[in-house]
Amino acid sequence: MIDVSVIIVNWNVKDLLDKCLVSLHNGTVAINQPEGDKPVIEIIVVDSASDDDSVAMVRDNYPAVRLLAQADNVGFTRGNNIGFREAQGRYLFLLNPDTEIIDDVILQMLNYMEQHPQVGIIGPHTLNTDGTHQSTRRRFPTLITGIFESTWFSSFAPQSIDTRYKMLDTDNNAILDVDWVQGSAMLVRREVYEQIGGLDEDYVMYSEEMDWCKHAKDAGWKVIYHGETFITHHGGQSSDQVAVFKQIQFHTSKLRYFRKHHGYMPYIVLRIILLLQFAWQLLIEGAKGLIGHKRDMRLNRVKVYWQVLRNGLKA
Repeated sequence: MIDVSVIIVNWNVKDLLDKCLVSLHNGTVAINQPEGDKPVIEIIVVDSASDDDSVAMVRDNYPAVRLLAQADNVGFTRGNNIGFREAQGRYLFLLNPDTEIIDDVILQMLNYMEQHPQVGIIGPHTLNTDGTHQSTRRRFPTLITGIFESTWFSSFAPQSIDTRYKMLDTDNNAILDVDWVQGSAMLVRREVYEQIGGLDEDYVMYSEEMDWCKHAKDAGWKVIYHGETFITHHGGQSSDQVAVFKQIQFHTSKLRYFRKHHGYMPYIVLRIILLLQFAWQLLIEGAKGLIGHKRDMRLNRVKVYWQVLRNGLKA
């Protein structure tokens, strides 16, 4: 019996994917078949039409991995759903290709889930590449959070907004009952998936794990941040390849979440505010570029903001 299905959606990060797979093979787990008391895992890599030889690397170096090579870039949410449908494990472990597991993180999270049957989703303590803490636990956002988060307004936000949303008033090394955890590493009980379904594929990237955790909590499951188990997340390597797309998807996904869970009027208010701040940023960057201050950088930003405005951020 497979205890955990590890699902990795990959797009053009071959070297990082290689490190991720090495860390899984070096972990305190058994791959595909029993080995002592180790939990049995299967590894499923869903490749989104990478052109960097990721597929060949997995086929040549990791014969135990189930490779689901796609003809098109299916995105994070659809890619995970493809993996879910093929998974045989009692638990599903969403893992980004730019992560590395540390020591017995899978075993510890699995044991915690086994001892706490009311817990449906759990996320580990995540570290940056340099070993510093990476914030991955959250409370659900309010409209005020949506206005300030990752916008030009963020520098003017009261500290209390960030503190509440990112749970900065709690201990990084604690085990905490939270609203949601970041999708770079999430262990999910199969019963949760069977009850609420897979990720909402209308989220191409960003906010999909928040939405999923919201549905899980609404269905009565607990979401836990496990500060005593660790992974390293090198962070955003796939999305960094497409800057404009990243900006549009981040804010569109945020708006979709608000429309879905807060209603039409909060969505409209937030959308207008976000578009106004992008228009303001475009004017500021354009003016600075005209007077010759870092002109190439300013021009690039103007292009990004203009494309965001043209898109309209329609959720």
